Amino acid sequence: MKNNTDKQPAKEVVLAFIDALNKEDFTAAGNYLTDDMTFKGVLGSRDGAHAYMKDMQQMKLKYDVKKVIAEDSDVCLFYDLDMSGTNIFGCGWYHVKDGKINSLNVLFDPRPILEKAK
Repeated sequence: MKNNTDKQPAKEVVLAFIDALNKEDFTAAGNYLTDDMTFKGVLGSRDGAHAYMKDMQQMKLKYDVKKVIAEDSDVCLFYDLDMSGTNIFGCGWYHVKDGKINSLNVLFDPRPILEKAK
């Protein structure tokens, strides 16, 4: 795969996006996403940056990145994720196109969240 980013390397784009989310700067975070960005996760999926960012504003997740693996336009993050006081280890696979995140696939064990919701 050829790197499609024209502004910053994909790794820098993704880490800047995570930094903005951690600071709850949702406007800045949204600027790192393409309008047609797709999200696929364990608990559902979203089409479009607006729908995804709406969820992020409500959940106010905090990421503690443990490892970054980047290859061309793809970046994989391993992180501890604070979801309203529930800490979960997860992995996110980000694809960057034209300097913005175009897709995100997330994997984690949802049992702690589902147990808390009971």
